[in-house]
Amino acid sequence: MIFNSLDFAIFLPLVFFLYWFVFNKTVSLQNMLVVVASYVFYGWWDYRFLALILFSTIIDFGIGQLLLKTDVHKKRKILLWTSVSVNIGLLGFFKYYNFFADSFVEAFSFFGQSIQSNTLNIILPVGISFYTFQTLSYTIDIYRKKLEPTSNFIEFSAFVSFFPQLVAGPIERATNLLPQFKNKRHFKYSEAMDGVYLIIWGLFKKVVIADNCAQFANDIFEHSDNYSSPTLVLGAFYFAFQIYGDFSGYSDMAIGTAKLFGFNLMQNFSVPYFSRDMAEFWRRWHISLSTWFRDYLYIPLGGSRGSKWRQIRNVFIIFIVSGFWHGANWTFIVWGFLNALYFMPLLLMNRNRIHTNIIAEHRILPSVKEFLQVIVTFALTLLAWVFFRANTITDAFLYLERLFQFSFKIDRLTLERFSYEMIPLVLVLLGIEWITRTKQHPVKNTTTPMLWSMILLLLIFVFGSFSSVQEFIYFQF
Repeated sequence: MIFNSLDFAIFLPLVFFLYWFVFNKTVSLQNMLVVVASYVFYGWWDYRFLALILFSTIIDFGIGQLLLKTDVHKKRKILLWTSVSVNIGLLGFFKYYNFFADSFVEAFSFFGQSIQSNTLNIILPVGISFYTFQTLSYTIDIYRKKLEPTSNFIEFSAFVSFFPQLVAGPIERATNLLPQFKNKRHFKYSEAMDGVYLIIWGLFKKVVIADNCAQFANDIFEHSDNYSSPTLVLGAFYFAFQIYGDFSGYSDMAIGTAKLFGFNLMQNFSVPYFSRDMAEFWRRWHISLSTWFRDYLYIPLGGSRGSKWRQIRNVFIIFIVSGFWHGANWTFIVWGFLNALYFMPLLLMNRNRIHTNIIAEHRILPSVKEFLQVIVTFALTLLAWVFFRANTITDAFLYLERLFQFSFKIDRLTLERFSYEMIPLVLVLLGIEWITRTKQHPVKNTTTPMLWSMILLLLIFVFGSFSSVQEFIYFQF
């Protein structure tokens, strides 16, 4: 089920009504409803993979209980690695089996040997990368004795399968979300309305920005050999806002939907395209994943402690693993490697933590220096997005080769709707985000929230792409 679909428009009010007016007698009843609703939500896509979520839930719930009962270090380590092996094993099989099989064949072909590839027709379960990392954090935190395991299976099932953030995050920590299932929730009108405003803002980013940008980005990337360099720059620009509008739009709708049921999820994006360097960008982009890798991979590897060579190694590991997390394609690995290269000058000069505050804080406009920093950071991000979007590494390099030919021909795109007229809509998005950059979302704490929402709904009605329901990009990850 997709947030921007008619199915969800029926599903959400129905679950909301049952949650607050029928199952509101006890927390247990509400949690049970959340589990049932979440399984219906996920099963709407493919009911066969409900067994996969249930299996992962049972494994990690059981391991959590066993970790509680023993203080023997060796046993605890075996239990931890059992959880890691099962979760990563499932993720690896469904997401990476064919990638490794094909790469194995290509490696032998490079040396003149011909072998057959035994690839399988494997369907990638939606959201497996997200809920796998979420359950892993639960067992790791219990192993580290930072979290007490829950003895309530329904609470844990609700935590794993919570439908607003099940298929594309934010990747929640058990320390934040799980206790919220233990406590009695009370309906708060102000919180619910804040959730509605967030949903509208996320829907604007999805159907007005992302889905419209997608039309032109797809056309330009798929026919890049027919277009001149200015159009290829435009294609990368459109994709940058397609993926941002799509993914941050999903996160906003997920957080807003959770608020309707009395839950608070972590912020996943914080105006990343206003970043002044790549370190700041990664503190503002996909925050839940960046912090997950920081806490469960980067710091255990040694983090920023030790020699510079060790720090460099750790940074490259984090970015390459992050790239690989996004998909079974060498393009994602190169994208991660490129971002690690961007990070290196900041690390070597100890400047990776200088921009921790919001840009132009307490000022209307940025300084000339800040403006140039934002432009350079965004340009570097665009180049990296080319690898993220391209089907193959060869396609990415051919795209960049034509992009840097510096021709000045302005092409007419074959698509009729918007085209260059899309740029003002992107500027509207950037303008709204700049004005409200210190807030979680534009309508937050404004004196006229209803007016803001009506303007956004008008823009959605006039400019929204509704010809066909577009899935969210991160469903494939």
